[in-house]
Amino acid sequence: MSRSELLVAAATVDVTPPAGHLLGGYADRSAAATGAADPLLATLVWLSGPADPGVLWLTLDAVAVDTVLAAALATAVGAAVGIPADRVLVCASHTHAAPVGWAGEISPAVPGVREPALEAALVAAAAAAARPLREARRAGRLAWAAADAPGVGANRHRPDGPHDTSAGVLAVHTADGLLALLLDHASHPTVLGPDNLRYSADWPGATRRALAAALGPGVAVGFLQGAAGDVSPRFVRRGRQASEVDRLGGLLAGPVLRALAAARPLPADIPRLHRSSAQVPVRRLPSAAESARTLAEARSAVAALPEQDTPAARLAQTRLQGAETTERLRAAGLPASLSLPIGVVTLGADHAWLHLPVELFASLGLRLRAASPRRETRVVGYTDGYFGYVPDREGVESACYEALTSYVTTEGAEALVAAATSALRHAP
Repeated sequence: MSRSELLVAAATVDVTPPAGHLLGGYADRSAAATGAADPLLATLVWLSGPADPGVLWLTLDAVAVDTVLAAALATAVGAAVGIPADRVLVCASHTHAAPVGWAGEISPAVPGVREPALEAALVAAAAAAARPLREARRAGRLAWAAADAPGVGANRHRPDGPHDTSAGVLAVHTADGLLALLLDHASHPTVLGPDNLRYSADWPGATRRALAAALGPGVAVGFLQGAAGDVSPRFVRRGRQASEVDRLGGLLAGPVLRALAAARPLPADIPRLHRSSAQVPVRRLPSAAESARTLAEARSAVAALPEQDTPAARLAQTRLQGAETTERLRAAGLPASLSLPIGVVTLGADHAWLHLPVELFASLGLRLRAASPRRETRVVGYTDGYFGYVPDREGVESACYEALTSYVTTEGAEALVAAATSALRHAP
């Protein structure tokens, strides 16, 4: 066996908690989960060599993973397979129907309390799923496909706003056939609204089910959420029920299946993970008077709209939530800067995945893809921590919900883009 031979392994485990725990994602939902609409899954995909730890992705149906939870998962999974924790990338799908207690309050915009027992059960389940992977590794090969999936989401401030409809798909094969897929796409998993009280992976889960129906249940599917900060189904969904979850999931699964038929083989290189960080300045918060004025305007806008779940109503409601969060940020105080982890996985000379711990606006994700020296670069958020939204200049100037709740403004966004671009250019 060559030291450079690519070895692959994958596993999926159901990590759905019991009923009775609070759901995260929506500030205006306070009741506990009554059960599960569909399972919350953790999927592990490990690409390595006989003596090279390679890269292990742990994808999780969670609202977010803060740095504490990400470190606990990476440490446990790394120990279970015998690799350093820094070879593990922990990625949340950002479904808004997962428990708050896995990470607690990830930001003042999403209040919550960490539940240590719930977190410990999740870490134990992930480690147990990882433990057999070292012995299960087999010689593998990789293929790459790009798909276009319009209709799963759209810019949630205006339908013609920036939005990347593409999807990246990494197919992992062994001599016995397709073992696993890693796929990314950018849109909030928010078909199910605040009235939903059942655990659900939302449309990424429906995409997995549709792919399993076509490819067979033995294929592990890891989902990576893209630059979805200002992207959601708000303007494309036809309702907020389970059938709509399935419809949007199918809108991604169909193009992915068609793209797989034309997937191109990648070099047999073992993927490499390059880690760095970005020092990002934190925004100046508005004065008490400015904050009070914004809050009053937001309350008036909500009061003027009929009580119904329309895009206009959701825009007004989220702007009010943003103004309220600004007040909480003022009370909490902010550090002068943030240190944000960056991970770049390179797949040969032409392909890369950039991992960031934020909800990046679509226009910034598109800029990073265009600035990359590699022919195909995918941008993934919600990885190895959670530091909230990173809005673009238009979002900041319009004082949208995401900008009002963000730790950063345009200066911080530009600093992150510069650091991420540098990381892409210097990754081996």
